[in-house]
Amino acid sequence: MLDGVSDKWSILVMAALHLSARRFSELRRDIPDLSQKVLTQTLRKLERDGLIERIVTPTAPPRVDYLLRPLGQSLFARFSPLATWAIEHRAEIDAARSMYDARK
Repeated sequence: MLDGVSDKWSILVMAALHLSARRFSELRRDIPDLSQKVLTQTLRKLERDGLIERIVTPTAPPRVDYLLRPLGQSLFARFSPLATWAIEHRAEIDAARSMYDARK
């Protein structure tokens, strides 16, 4: 279970859905480095695990929204401090990586 939900794409998708439901195209804009194929796989995996819900509105063309279910909200609450830490220390991490790569 942890292997499936702790990858960076799952966490980023849950973070994007944490505030409100999103359409596929909105998620693509929110997470620009994520390919369409990997986003589709990630959404299916999260839906299968009961963490997100896929809602189809029968319009022409059909509207599909994704939202974080209560189970996903409770999981994201555990990941949120880690995500906040990563954002706050991104510059330091990038600098450390650059120094390391320069030595190699």
